[in-house]
Amino acid sequence: MYFTDRGIEELVERRGQEEVTLTWLGERLRDFVDLNPEFETPIERLATWLARLDDDEDE
Repeated sequence: MYFTDRGIEELVERRGQEEVTLTWLGERLRDFVDLNPEFETPIERLATWLARLDDDEDE
């Protein structure tokens, strides 16, 4: 188990039943980077990965 799995598990346990929009998620990611600028690159990579997730299926 990766260390990050703990945070993912907590997220699922606490908020797993909620529905959110991608707009809401984008705003939370921006808030996080504003508070933690050292994580700008990993958050950018995550956002790009999520944005392009279905690109392989279109080809």
